[in-house]
Amino acid sequence: MSFDLKNESDVKEYLEKLGIEYRFGCYSEKKADVCHLLGDYLEGIKKDFDKAAKVYRSNCDDYGYAKSCLKYGNYSFLGKGRASDKGDPVKAYSYYEKGCELNDPDACLHSGLLLVSKSIPKDMKRDVPKAFEYLKKACSMNNANACFYLSGMHISGVLKDEFNTPKVKEELEQKEKLSPGSSASLLPEGAYVVERDMHKAFEFAYKACELRNMYACANLSQMYAKGDGTTKDEKKAEKYKQMAMEMQDEIKKQQQLTFQQGLNPT
Repeated sequence: MSFDLKNESDVKEYLEKLGIEYRFGCYSEKKADVCHLLGDYLEGIKKDFDKAAKVYRSNCDDYGYAKSCLKYGNYSFLGKGRASDKGDPVKAYSYYEKGCELNDPDACLHSGLLLVSKSIPKDMKRDVPKAFEYLKKACSMNNANACFYLSGMHISGVLKDEFNTPKVKEELEQKEKLSPGSSASLLPEGAYVVERDMHKAFEFAYKACELRNMYACANLSQMYAKGDGTTKDEKKAEKYKQMAMEMQDEIKKQQQLTFQQGLNPT
């Protein structure tokens, strides 16, 4: 049977049949990919977030479907669909971690970002080395944001908690102003969880930019302009500056289009 998707009654009938197909594929045929589609259908078409949450959670727990683990992690983090009464980062992390173990790059990104966060809940332990590994895994699976965060971590370095105090930071900043590059000598060996390394920062920024991360392209332009982590090259600095600006323009145009689509016709 063909449907005229310009006809409102046909669209409603099509969507109802689609829901029936997804339910059959999920509950009768037990296909994990179809169960995830059912969750998306309940979320996007029916706006039934409670049922969508149940489907995502079941599909993650019972069938090990990585994208459903990510989705339920998001629901838990936001307190959406009765996944939790309030946002629950601890519960969210457990599902992000499972999704990462099942090789979902976004789940690895969220696992890493939660573990490295300074506003992490008291019942979660901040673990920068583990976060770093999750971010590296996400980057290896071409997650642009993960590559960008890794670049930033290598640009500034990440100090161990005992050295990451306001007093130490002030001393380092003063030392750096007087003699650029000399601040590291104030710290004992092994003070950094992630060492400052502009070569690695450049490598991660380059990959993130190739994956269309605007901020990474902007950083890459600066690195080429200054010769940080790579050979100084004014032409490449300009090239990546232009790339970043073009991406920024694309985002602005998309935002304008989205806004215009949301306006009521007059």
